[in-house]
Amino acid sequence: MLAKIQYQSAELEIDFSKPLDISISLRGDDKNPVAWYLKHPEISPVRDGNFIGKVSEGASVNFNNIWFNPHAHSTHTECVGHISREFESLEKHLKTYFFRSRLISVEPEKKGADQVITKAMLEKKLSGFEGEALVIRTLPNYIGKISRQYSHSNWPYLEEAASVLIREKGIRHLLIDQPSVDKEKDDGKLLAHKAFWNFPKQTRYDATITELIYVPNKIEDGEYFLNLQPASFLNDAAPCKPVLYKILNL
Repeated sequence: MLAKIQYQSAELEIDFSKPLDISISLRGDDKNPVAWYLKHPEISPVRDGNFIGKVSEGASVNFNNIWFNPHAHSTHTECVGHISREFESLEKHLKTYFFRSRLISVEPEKKGADQVITKAMLEKKLSGFEGEALVIRTLPNYIGKISRQYSHSNWPYLEEAASVLIREKGIRHLLIDQPSVDKEKDDGKLLAHKAFWNFPKQTRYDATITELIYVPNKIEDGEYFLNLQPASFLNDAAPCKPVLYKILNL
């Protein structure tokens, strides 16, 4: 379905018939990605006395319980409530769901044992961009990201200055294919989170971070129309299904 949309000061032509899903599906086994030292998610039928919620076991319906943590197990979108003392929910602060976005691919710079996404490597890739969302694909990019065991892996992360640049560019929605924009073990500093949200002095409550995405190599760098689709959880973070759509008239 082709549609022409007036978005801010531009008319965009979008092909909604060809969605580009950049989420990772949650599954109840050890092929699910895992971070933050938890075990894998569990999806299992309800058991109550002689009742087992599984059609193949004689029930009339499949009736599963699901145990998971959005930060550790799934593509998720989070608000500043992830780091604030006061309770803040994503559902309270995210009120619109479509955004002009830019997808960029970056190869993190090696600094000792770390792999860092720097301000310098983002400046050129963000030149001239005036949209609201940034999607970062780290290189090398491989299908194993959708089932990787991330705990104790010291994944690539954003340096504080890079996060400040993203904020100063007016980008309010940041997406990345790692479990966190920050270093796995940073003694709780959370410098990239805090810089992006401008926390705590002039906090950007309507800004979000989406982590644990996966962008297939067939999706080219460039500008897209992004749809964020978080589930309705009264929590700092919720599972999310971000979808990109090509903008045909750029």
